[in-house]
Amino acid sequence: MKQCFNLFPNKEAFIIFALYIILFVFQGVFVTASKTENGGYDYNTTLVVFLSELLKLIASAILYSYRRENKPHILKAIAINYKLLLLYGVPSLLYCFYNNLAFINLSHYDPTSYYILLQFRVVLTALLFQFLFKKKLTWIQWISLGILTLGCMIKNFDAASIQSKQNADVLSQIFNIYFLSINFQNFCSCLAGTYNEYLLKTKGANVDIFLQNVFMYLDSVICNFFILLFKGEVSTIFDDFSSLSDTFVILITVNSAVVGIVTSFFLKNLNSILKTYASALELIITAVVCYLLFNIIITWFTILSIALVSVAIAIYFKNPVNNTPINTKDSKDKVPLLDISTEK
Repeated sequence: MKQCFNLFPNKEAFIIFALYIILFVFQGVFVTASKTENGGYDYNTTLVVFLSELLKLIASAILYSYRRENKPHILKAIAINYKLLLLYGVPSLLYCFYNNLAFINLSHYDPTSYYILLQFRVVLTALLFQFLFKKKLTWIQWISLGILTLGCMIKNFDAASIQSKQNADVLSQIFNIYFLSINFQNFCSCLAGTYNEYLLKTKGANVDIFLQNVFMYLDSVICNFFILLFKGEVSTIFDDFSSLSDTFVILITVNSAVVGIVTSFFLKNLNSILKTYASALELIITAVVCYLLFNIIITWFTILSIALVSVAIAIYFKNPVNNTPINTKDSKDKVPLLDISTEK
């Protein structure tokens, strides 16, 4: 009971934890359902990411204005905290890479394999967490992270062995361009999530969380616009809008926007280490859902991998990292974990 309290200080924290997992499972399912028969997409994925970030920005700005009370107008608040706005450029750029790579990697991996391979980020996240917050993990926590990583490696060999049946070399399947791509995505996720938590709890500890979200998504919109510009797709944006009317594309855009807001609450009130375990829990749910919806086979490698991930999570839940938010100078600036009446 005591460990549970350390993990989730209140019921709102547990709601955020559960909501984070459910929304990410939905995202993987929606993206998979939107693929064509040859595994590609018949819509502009970069534009979808751009519109999702724009939706997050608009929602965060509205929520800040609605909850503003005695706080300055949003434009004045941005001017006052311009240094924080610039700092958010780092996680925004990394999340920009992460979100765009998600479409590419999901086109070459089934959702279960994709989420398991993403768990390679756990050790890197732990190292970055220790560096930024000056907190050393216990040997039990490192054992848990090691078991989690082993589970991911087993699933990776599973993915390679399935493809090797088509007379392909196993090593070339493991260390192919998409393996490198998903590991770069892992790096972006680790650094962006940990640095975002650092900003939320240190540099921006006294800044309204919705204003911090405005900073994050304003920078993200700019980053994704430059991606569109780099790909030469700005001139065709209006033509591409016609391909976004598909139900699953709309669900992807809206769900991604909600995930962004929930993630900020997760990092503000929990921590990036627990976030990696929440992502691992997605594996179990995703494997079952994808089997039921897409008839994606659950192999023995997958079962063993999920079992190891489950053991790692169980060990961690008994020895969680405590990284509660730093107290602000003005308690009135604190925002509740999840205000259902105003949350996006």
